[in-house]
Amino acid sequence: MNTMRAIRAAFDRRGGDNYGEGVSQLDHALQCALCAERDGATPAMVVATLLHDIGHMLHDLPDDIADQGIDTQHESLGSAWLSQHFGPEVSEPVRLHVPAKRYLATKEKGYFDLLSEASVLSLKLQGGLMNEAEIAAFECEPYHRDGIQLRRWDDEGKIAGMDVPDLSHFDLYIETCRND
Repeated sequence: MNTMRAIRAAFDRRGGDNYGEGVSQLDHALQCALCAERDGATPAMVVATLLHDIGHMLHDLPDDIADQGIDTQHESLGSAWLSQHFGPEVSEPVRLHVPAKRYLATKEKGYFDLLSEASVLSLKLQGGLMNEAEIAAFECEPYHRDGIQLRRWDDEGKIAGMDVPDLSHFDLYIETCRND
């Protein structure tokens, strides 16, 4: 299955699932990617932002799994899957968007207070605030700044009822970046 069909299949299968913020997985992905596009992001960052939560759509766990106290590690699952179709400029920011939330919650005054109830719950399941060693390791990651930027767009893309283009709007970005 080619990359475009596989992405569409993932969104067809689980894109309607509740994201936990009053929007679906698909609406969240589209909103985030639209924010990246609005800000003039590279095609790779638009794709990474669009697909940052694809790991949620690759497993068969229920969409309320965090309420059961389980972290799906969607960032690792998604990054591993994306690395089969794209270069590290797409897969690495996806892998780092969860550590970026932990980093920002630890380092940036006021960031934690802006998190929704669902984000606070997932933060706890994902390891909570970072210690000094984790901060240093994160800052050494070559794509950590991209992970932080992706996280900021991730935080923006949670507006119920927002008018967004459909998935095909981002086809050219995907075609430009895919390596299969």
